[in-house]
This record gives sequence, structure tokens and C-alpha cells, in this order.
Amino acid sequence: MLTTRVPTIVTQQTRAAIARRTAGVTFAARLAFEDVHHAYGDQPTLRGVTLAAEPGEVLCLLGPSGSGKTTLLRLAAGIEPLGSGRLLLNDREIAGPQTNLPPERRGIGLMFQDFALFPHLTILDNVRFGLTALSSADAKREALAALDRVGMVHYADNYPDALSGGEQQRVALARALAPRPAVLLMDEPFSGLDSRLKDSVRAETLAILREARATAIVVTHDAEEAMRMGDRIALLKDGALEQVGTAEDLYHRPTNLFAAGFFSEINVFESTVSAEFALTPLGPVAAKGFRDGANVSIAIRLPGVEVTETPCGVSARIVARRFLGVEELVTVVVAGGENPIDARIRAGQLRGGVRDVSVTVNARDILVFETNG
Repeated sequence: MLTTRVPTIVTQQTRAAIARRTAGVTFAARLAFEDVHHAYGDQPTLRGVTLAAEPGEVLCLLGPSGSGKTTLLRLAAGIEPLGSGRLLLNDREIAGPQTNLPPERRGIGLMFQDFALFPHLTILDNVRFGLTALSSADAKREALAALDRVGMVHYADNYPDALSGGEQQRVALARALAPRPAVLLMDEPFSGLDSRLKDSVRAETLAILREARATAIVVTHDAEEAMRMGDRIALLKDGALEQVGTAEDLYHRPTNLFAAGFFSEINVFESTVSAEFALTPLGPVAAKGFRDGANVSIAIRLPGVEVTETPCGVSARIVARRFLGVEELVTVVVAGGENPIDARIRAGQLRGGVRDVSVTVNARDILVFETNG
């Protein structure tokens, strides 16, 4: 059955009541994980994770599937019992060897991946569902204030099936913020949106979090999304913390090959250091600080591989080209190279049909890591 959106009529009195509400949460808290271990049966999922989200910070948990991101959220929310370690909210233990506060006493909100709106309740009733400690009038006022914050107050009397995916996402965010949690947990909140809508909804959500001054932990497997949203990023792999820092830290100064490959497409070459240089099919690269004879992995970002028709650098032959709009993905082979090398270049930079080219490398896109180091 088709439903029709019917905007709620918001009276001046209601609008004034909403305006009297403060925009921020009660307190933006610090949430800390201390040496957290967890397992499902015999399968470990977290291995000694120590990490903290600072007050008012948006911290993104990034990593591939199975890295432990969602498990950390479930432990923080109290949905999953803690294996070992401690969870602290503003230095107060909420889970540990002697403590396990129930979810409703933690002051932590959780926004689910699929929004989890109740289809039989109106938007207003969805948002005030968790405000059971308030009177009916106060709960309605808080729910309307939360809906107003996300620009959805005019749809308070509608049902979820009358809203688009982006609008449902905003309602779910309003419901999570309405109780004014000390920390808001968000589990891949944009994964169900199409790519065109995702950018705008993500920007709106970040603006709302800033306005609410909320401490937020956002789970994602998308490095670009983490860089767009996070004040800091925590990169996980196989249940362990690989690196924590700003987007600039993780992109420009990755600590290992895994981190480098997670934030950009890379070509990887194996080599051995000699006199602070390592040889690759694209020529020698600087390896300062590595001992002679050290085995190294050399990562070269695709945009750093420059392909031109002008004779310079290393001679190569194009074996594949793919038009990507503003860019082209070009694959070349060079003499003595065992594997093809990929590059991203500006579309139209090379003439159609050209095969023989030259390749140079931008030094700022070269990263060197000791193998198994």
C-alpha cells in the first residue's frame, strides 16, 4: 500500500519549546578500552586492544571484515560480555573483572546499521521510545527537539515506510541522540545508502554530531569515509590495533604495508637495501635508515606513477587502459619486471592507441617497510 508524506504542523508554541532546549548532550565523555580481549568460543576476536575516544571526538574504527570493529561497539554498549580487560567511562569502570553495568545504566547510545526503526510507530514515537524516565510531555518535547536538530520535525506523525533511506537515517540519529548519551556508537551507519546519497547524509550527520558536541565512535570499512568523518582513526586487523592517528598520519606515515595499502592503491616490490638504496623495476629508491642487506617491501601509490609519451625515466609498454571519468587506470610492463604496474593518470594525458611510454615515480608516493618488520 502506498503511503503519503504528511508534514506535521509545528505550532509556534511547540517551536518555542524546542528552541529553549540546548543543542548539546549533557556531557561528552571519554570512553577508554584497556587491554581488551574477547573471543567467540575458541576464535579470538580482540587481542589486547587499548584505545580511547576523547570527549567531543569522532573516532572512526576502520578495518576489514572480521577485524573486531563491531565487537568493540557491542562490548561498549553492554550487548556482549567483556572477556578480559576494562572499559572506562570518564575513568569510571563500566565493565571489568568486578563490574558489568547493564546497557541502560551506561549512558551510551547505539545506532544500528539498518536503522532498526519500528514500522508500526510514528517517527515521533520511534524517537521517544527510549525516553521512559521522562514524563509523557517531557519525552515528547525532547523527541521533537531531537527531530528538529536533524531537520525531520515536520514528519513527526509519519511512519518509517513513508521516508527515504536518508530520512530514515536522520530519524535513527535523532533517536540515538534524544536521551543525550555521553557517547554515541554508530555501526556502519551509511552502508545501506546509495553512493550519491551517502556523501550528503554523511556530511549532515557529521554536522549534527558537531552541533550536539557528542563523543562518537563510528565503525566503517571504507578508508575514505573514515578520513572524511574522523578526528582520529583507529585501524584494526585480526582483532589487534595496527595504528591510531589522524587521517594525515595514517596516509603519509603508515607504520606497515597493511596500513599503506588500506589508505591507497599501491604497487608493491620486494628488494634488498644496499648503501641506503633499494632497486625496483622502476629504478632505485631511497631507503635511508635501513641496514645493508635488509629485505624491504616498497609501496608506490598509483597516483605517484607518472606515465608520459616523452622519453624519460624507464621505458614501458601499455597492456591495459580503463577510462574512469577524470582519470584513467593504466597498466604497463617494463623490461625485467615480473609483474604489471598500475598507474592512475589524468584522462586525456595520453593519446589513444599509444603503446610505448616512459614511467617515472614521484618520491613522495614511495613508502619503504622492512619485510616482516
